[in-house]
Amino acid sequence: MAKATVKAARGARVRPRAARGRGRARLRASDPVLAGVIESVGRLPSSHEGRPEPDDHYGALVRTIVGQQLSVLAARSIYGRLTARFGGRPPTPAEILAEDPEELRAAAGLSRAKVGYLRSLAEHVVSGELELERLDELEDEEVIAELVAVKGLGLWSAQMFLMFHLERPDVLPTGDLGIRRAMQLAYELPELPEPAAMERIAEPWRPYRTLACRYLWRSLYNEPA
Repeated sequence: MAKATVKAARGARVRPRAARGRGRARLRASDPVLAGVIESVGRLPSSHEGRPEPDDHYGALVRTIVGQQLSVLAARSIYGRLTARFGGRPPTPAEILAEDPEELRAAAGLSRAKVGYLRSLAEHVVSGELELERLDELEDEEVIAELVAVKGLGLWSAQMFLMFHLERPDVLPTGDLGIRRAMQLAYELPELPEPAAMERIAEPWRPYRTLACRYLWRSLYNEPA
């Protein structure tokens, strides 16, 4: 198999309906504590609600920036105001760069910092520094490296893009406070776990750590926006 084909296979999108049943069964069998979380949470909601289409990588990154440090409802509201300014769709990079930053900030309810991040993203795409069409073919760590080069897209944002947009099945965001808190409660830990401890707890969940995290977030009703 050619190298490009191998990478494409590794980066292939895993559809929830195809993988969730297998993943849920595997997680239940591998970890009795997580099995209890899964039982108490029940059915997970759609991970696509309020998000761009699966092939719209740029729109998803815009959505990621808008939703940083906001509740789900606030993120959806501001993202809705942003898309309403562009006819109900995510703006293109050229449209972002053509906008007056202050007018865009006021119209969408964005902070000045986030307007700057949106412009940085648009600049990277227009210049070709960020080749969105390649992301599906890259390994998880390679996707992260590409994204964190953009101002405003840190490790957490890149991991959320992997989990919710590219639907990569085995991502563990050890810096996420919600996951740390959910682990602390579920495993009755005396304090919030550090990354090394989280990795140890999550080792049996491979290759379905993304799904496990969704159940943990849902146990707190705190899935990222």
